[in-house]
Amino acid sequence: MNLHFTKNDQKSMFLPRKVVDSIPFSSKDLPQIYNRFSVKPDSMEGQDMKQTLNECENKGIEGEEKYCATSLESMVDFVTTKLGKKVKAISTEVNAKESTPLQKYKVELAKKRGGDKVVVCHKQIYPYAVFYCHETVATRVYAVSVVGVDGMKVNVVAVCHIDTAKWNPKHLAFQVLKVKPGSVPVCHFLPEDHVVWVQY
Repeated sequence: MNLHFTKNDQKSMFLPRKVVDSIPFSSKDLPQIYNRFSVKPDSMEGQDMKQTLNECENKGIEGEEKYCATSLESMVDFVTTKLGKKVKAISTEVNAKESTPLQKYKVELAKKRGGDKVVVCHKQIYPYAVFYCHETVATRVYAVSVVGVDGMKVNVVAVCHIDTAKWNPKHLAFQVLKVKPGSVPVCHFLPEDHVVWVQY
């Protein structure tokens, strides 16, 4: 199996909370949002923005607390409300300048981080930084050092979902692994631009 750790070319940055609070963030306001950022509705960017808003407005899975953070301040507020003030953010670090497959790799070190309650924030496609954050329980986070035979080293975050009983049976993980919801833990590496918050 080859591991691909991709570099995200979209470099949208966080705006201050004061600024984003003055910008509509709702699918019903899409025409106004498109106009504000000079985006054509039928363009790829326009469709990505619509998808991000839909994902933020959709109901999460049962037992999951979700929130779309549109500023760093709002992300920290959500995280500390769920996990308390003693938290640490960790993410995957890719040193390569571009997407590189890691072939014939070995795991050098895997170290558990925090407890079984974490907040994972996934970067969305939007003109400014938006993260889809969700609190997960029965989840374990590991910091993993992976080394390829060519010497390339990547420090990645691995997330293991211990209880998948309430997941959608059509979830890609079940199709790939050929297992049923709740039968086995599901683990995956996180891309570089996603953040995991753990307690310490």
